[in-house]
Amino acid sequence: MPQPLRGLVPASAPPVRARGRRVLRAVLLVPVMVVALVLVLALVYRALTPPSTLMLGRWATLQPVTREVVPLESISPALVAGVVASEDQRLCLHHGVDWDALWSVVDDEDGPSRGASTVTMQTVKNVFLWPGRSYLRKALEIPLALLVDLVWGKRRTMEIYLNVAEWGEGIFGAEAAARHWFGKSARDLTRGEAALLVASLPNPIARNPRRPTRALRALAGRIQGRTAGIGGLSQCVRP
Repeated sequence: MPQPLRGLVPASAPPVRARGRRVLRAVLLVPVMVVALVLVLALVYRALTPPSTLMLGRWATLQPVTREVVPLESISPALVAGVVASEDQRLCLHHGVDWDALWSVVDDEDGPSRGASTVTMQTVKNVFLWPGRSYLRKALEIPLALLVDLVWGKRRTMEIYLNVAEWGEGIFGAEAAARHWFGKSARDLTRGEAALLVASLPNPIARNPRRPTRALRALAGRIQGRTAGIGGLSQCVRP
């Protein structure tokens, strides 16, 4: 009867435990690579104003995009103050995330509310993420907003926000919005015009700042009133 060969071990697949470790390392590597990519882009965007993901989507589908990048100094202070008054009154007090507002917002039916989003979080969403409400996107916004606030600071964040915000079909940024809706530069907007643009931000496709409905005009009036009392709360983004 033939004797078995000694010293020869049949080839076998790698142990399950080793494969599991490799899979775990790969899974952990993905968020690290994403954060590294965002950090590199954030450093680049300190000097170069980025497009928004909505703009990229329109370009990819051959739809027109209207935008003219301008520095913060070329945008009406009334528009800057209006954004702070309406979107993020604690902008100069937090580090990208308003934790008090975030914990206080509970919306079980419709997902995370816009009310919990700071200007920094909205800028992160516009530049790096996708539109629409979801808990996944909100979870990504938080660490990215903390990173962006550290790299860009408040003034640069506001400058990018006002150059990528959507203000109508294919209209992006304050300069393009001011010229489209009011036929003037963003630096020449009146307080009333600035308030109408800010009031349009939550639904820029449906709202028309040039021919505002009674509801939109009333909302703009409330924003203008809050802007008048904003005081030092917008100091960190003033020229």
